[in-house]
Amino acid sequence: MSTRNGALSARAVVLERFGEPPVLRSFDVPPAGPGELVVACDYGGICGTDVHLSQGHLDIPLPLVLGHEGLGKVHETGPGAGHDAEGRPLKAGDTVMWASSIACGVCVPCRQHREPTLCENRRTYGVNRPTTQQPALSGAWAEYIALREGTTVVRLPDGVDPLAAMSLACAGPTMVHALYDRRPVRVGETVVVQGSGPVGLAAAAFAQLSGAAKVIVVGGPAARLDLARRARIGDEHIDIVGGDADKVLEQVRELTGGGGADLVIEATGVPAAVSQGLRLARRGGAYLVVGQYTDAGDTLVNPHQIVYRQLDVIGSWAFTGAHLVDYIRLLPALSARFDLEALVTPYPLASVDEALAAVTSGSVMKAVLAN
Repeated sequence: MSTRNGALSARAVVLERFGEPPVLRSFDVPPAGPGELVVACDYGGICGTDVHLSQGHLDIPLPLVLGHEGLGKVHETGPGAGHDAEGRPLKAGDTVMWASSIACGVCVPCRQHREPTLCENRRTYGVNRPTTQQPALSGAWAEYIALREGTTVVRLPDGVDPLAAMSLACAGPTMVHALYDRRPVRVGETVVVQGSGPVGLAAAAFAQLSGAAKVIVVGGPAARLDLARRARIGDEHIDIVGGDADKVLEQVRELTGGGGADLVIEATGVPAAVSQGLRLARRGGAYLVVGQYTDAGDTLVNPHQIVYRQLDVIGSWAFTGAHLVDYIRLLPALSARFDLEALVTPYPLASVDEALAAVTSGSVMKAVLAN
C-alpha cells in the first residue's frame, strides 16, 4: 500500500495469462460510490478453483485480480452502504466478509426458476471482473477491494477468529447451499464424504452438526486426514491416495455397515471419483455432487449403479449471499466444536507462487494471502 500522486495505491495479484504465474501490480484505490464499500483486505483465500482458473479450466476474462473469497476491515462506506446484510450498522474498522457473486435478478433462472446461483449474468469477484473494467481492484488477492452495490456484506460476529472464518470461506457457504437447498443431512444418517480438502471438511463438519450418526471422510494425502482428525472433523478417516482403491472402497462400505451410506458427498474435483462414489451409496440413498465446479474432463460411469441402487443423484453449484449469511451465523457453533484455525496457513501477498504450489500439491489444507 502506498500513495501515488496523492491517491492511495494498492498491490494486487493479477492473472495475465493462463498457465503462467500471476504477477503483482499496483492500482489506485477508488472512492466508495453510492451503495459501495472499499475494504482493506486482511486475508484472501486460495481455493482449488483458483488453481483451475489459472490453468484455464474456465473461460474467464484476463487480466484479472484473483481471489473470490476474502475478509477485511471496512475502509470507506459509500452513501447507502452503512449496514450489512443483517441490518447491522457498518463503520470504518469493522471486520467483514462478502459474497463472491452478485446475481442480476432479472434473467430466467433468477426471476422465473428462483435459482440465483444459476444466474446467466452473474458477476463474481476474482473470476469474471477483469482489470480492464473499473474498478480494477475486484479480487481479494489484494491490499484493497472495491465492493459494488448489491454485494452481500456481513460483519463478523464478535469472538470469532478471522482465520477460523477463512478456513471455510468459500467451502462453507458452498456446502450450506448443497446441504440446505439441495439435499439435507437427516438425523441419524451415515454420510461418506469423498475429498479431504476444504470443501470435503466443510461437508463433514456440517454433517456432524446436522446430527449424522457417522461421518466417514475418504481422501488424502495422509497428512490432510491427520489434520482433519486433529480438528475433530469426521469420525473415520480413510486414505484412498496411498492404497488400492478397490480395497479402500470395500473398507468404506464395511464402515457403513456393509450396505453403503445414506448420503455420499463428492468434494474431490476429480471426475474419476464420481463412479466410485455411486458404489458407496446404499440402495435408495443419495449422491450429492459438489466438487466438480470447473470442467476437469469426462469420466466413465456405469448407469446400472444409479438404477440398481435407485439413487437420487443431485448436483449443487456455488452459493449466494444468503448462504454466506448462514455460514457466518454458524461460525460460533463451528468454532466451538472444530479447530478451524488449525486448517489455515497464511502467506504474504508477495509469496503467492509458493502458496499456489502448496495448494496444488496438497501440502496445506487452506492457504490464505495475508496483508
